[in-house]
Amino acid sequence: MFSRKTLTAIAVSIGLLCATSPYANSTEPVPVVASFSILGDMVQRIGGAHVSVTTLVGPDGDTHVYQPTPADARAVSKAQLLFVNGLDFEGWIDRLVKASGFQGNRAVVTQGIKPIAYEDNHDEHHKDEVGKDEHGHKNEHADTDRHKGHTDDKHGGDHAGHDHGAFDPHAWQSLKNAVIYVDNITAALAKTIPTEWRTFYRNRAAYVAEIEALDSEIQKSVAELPIGHRTVVTSHDAFQYFARDYGLKFLAPQGFSTESEASAKDVATLIKQMREQTISAVFVENITDPRLIKQIADETGAAIGGTLYPGALSGPDGPAATYLDMMRHNATTLAKSLKP
Repeated sequence: MFSRKTLTAIAVSIGLLCATSPYANSTEPVPVVASFSILGDMVQRIGGAHVSVTTLVGPDGDTHVYQPTPADARAVSKAQLLFVNGLDFEGWIDRLVKASGFQGNRAVVTQGIKPIAYEDNHDEHHKDEVGKDEHGHKNEHADTDRHKGHTDDKHGGDHAGHDHGAFDPHAWQSLKNAVIYVDNITAALAKTIPTEWRTFYRNRAAYVAEIEALDSEIQKSVAELPIGHRTVVTSHDAFQYFARDYGLKFLAPQGFSTESEASAKDVATLIKQMREQTISAVFVENITDPRLIKQIADETGAAIGGTLYPGALSGPDGPAATYLDMMRHNATTLAKSLKP
């Protein structure tokens, strides 16, 4: 909860903004764009009826390889706010913004998080392969200085071995990070629609309470798993924040992006590791081709433990229709399959 002093400061700032905001007295929903479905759901939770949210990459869509459409350019051109993940997740966003003539404000919702560095994560995987690190994925020395001010597409996609810059972009896989996402969303909406700032901060408080309750629920669920049953194999490396928060270990033949291709050597190393550690379950993802994971399952005798949602929600009738539904589904699926 915000302190009285903080709320007073916010009120003063919002009062100044009301004098200049074009939406200070508007009763129409403000057009905003979110880059992908998870972010769109968060924005809708905070903005409510005061925003009209267009999501560029919809349910079950893969943001890594998305190709914007003319309709996307039109939506961005009309938007007052553009919400993006950052951390080079949307490698196409700058080109879309330029093509659309976007004149609004862009909010990078990962601003302020402690990102997991690709180099640190790569080193942990190497240590694990030679049996020198039984825990891994702590990544406590991520280079946060390089993250300051970093937005979407500044480093390009040509880093050796991965396609989306120096950091793991899947930061929403931490519910603790989700609170930072929500704070950034709330602040951006309050600045754009200052007359409704109290509503946004009330919505924030309710949402954060749900996020923190789910975090505690997942902590308890994973704590019941034996230490030797906490290794997970998925299609691409999208769950390192989840691993860091809950003491799990995730292995994947692909890197942080679905654009990267798993080499025969990487697949062979993973299969060898699974046999040595008797890993008995693998998981497919809603946004990736399941054939490689099914091949690995066939060669190791592992079972398919279920479908995980790394970077996109399901449709409205699916098990991951909202961000919180997605996180709960992933945790429940993992706990059920990993439990001996």
